[in-house]
Amino acid sequence: MSSDDLTDAGPFGDADRAAVYRAIRTRRDVRSQFTARPVDEALLRRLLQAAHHAPSVGFMQPWDFIVIRSPDVRARIKAAFDRANAEAREMFPKERRRLYSDLKLEGIAQAPVNLCVTCDRSRGGKVVLGRTQNMDMDLYSTVCAVQNLWLAARAEGVGVGWVSIFHDSDLRRILRLPDHVVPVAYLCLGHVDQLWAQPELQGRGWARRLSLDDLIHEDGWEPGPGRAD
Repeated sequence: MSSDDLTDAGPFGDADRAAVYRAIRTRRDVRSQFTARPVDEALLRRLLQAAHHAPSVGFMQPWDFIVIRSPDVRARIKAAFDRANAEAREMFPKERRRLYSDLKLEGIAQAPVNLCVTCDRSRGGKVVLGRTQNMDMDLYSTVCAVQNLWLAARAEGVGVGWVSIFHDSDLRRILRLPDHVVPVAYLCLGHVDQLWAQPELQGRGWARRLSLDDLIHEDGWEPGPGRAD
């Protein structure tokens, strides 16, 4: 390895460092704040480039990006969501179903761009460096790409909503995915003027952020307050 193969690894300047942490802290799952402004192609390309620069085990880069603009395809995706969402509502205790019904959990029709991020489980061949014992490392790598895109979108003033309430078979059929490709994230993207100051599910009383102190362990699993072995 020569000096030409290396680059500086020093800390960012104060402003750049603060911007990174701000994007992390203020990122939100957007469902209903999308504006009608279109996402131009250059901006979308920047977001996809950010996703494509995510870390991946064995540098396998297992992701693909399906950009969905067709009203017909979106309508079929929305119908698949509605069916799954009706099922999901009934899985919760009766006292939570009213609040569940009040939550807007997707922006499929409202967002200017829909995006499905997939994982090609055959990419890199049968044996991939770093995936030899844990075959799910390709899925984890793809989720890193989603997070990269999400943070870049926050910096660009673009909201992202992850719609997860689907049957896998519905997405596969509608998007014509081959058997070796897994749909990892269905995302809604669009410009936003406002975001929730805190996570919406916390603001709406559905859940709260856990204490970091209860989640840190040293040298092994020792249960924090309220946990059992």
